[in-house]
Amino acid sequence: MTTTYAALLRGINVGGKKKLPMAELRQLMEGLGHDGVRTHLQSGQAVFTAGRGDEGTLAAELAEAIEKRFGFPVDVIVRDHAYLTAVVDDCPFPAAELEPRQLHVTYFSAPVDPARFTDLDRDTHLPEEFRLGDRALYLYAPDGLGRSKLAEALSRPRVNKGLIATTRNWNTVTKLAELTHPPR
Repeated sequence: MTTTYAALLRGINVGGKKKLPMAELRQLMEGLGHDGVRTHLQSGQAVFTAGRGDEGTLAAELAEAIEKRFGFPVDVIVRDHAYLTAVVDDCPFPAAELEPRQLHVTYFSAPVDPARFTDLDRDTHLPEEFRLGDRALYLYAPDGLGRSKLAEALSRPRVNKGLIATTRNWNTVTKLAELTHPPR
């Protein structure tokens, strides 16, 4: 039985650094034995099916292959359709009422202890807010991510120490859930 996954690559094709052409990523993933490989945008999302492995193993295998082929390390998170759909369904903010640029999800490589955020004074960042989910953090940033002081505070190394964390806007979050839906 095969499962459809999304691979989320952190920090590629941003500002001219860590250039990773999507056609070459698709080819690399096909060479790893994955089927139905498709990429979404240029910022590091790929959808694929695999009949073996789990999310952690698939992520590690892809990260190793990217470093070997392209010569630089890339953090990778792999999640299946059920998880990606649950992230959309469990959104604690009124997504349908917001502009997609106002809502983001940070995916984490492992569960996150809420204690990581106890030193963060949430009131100083209002109206920006965040909520934790299953290996995810939902961020409401009414002026967008680029102007978000809360996003800056949430991305500090001490907050994310020991984790891979990669953020996507709401359009990408919903698109990945859609793209990983098994064929009907």
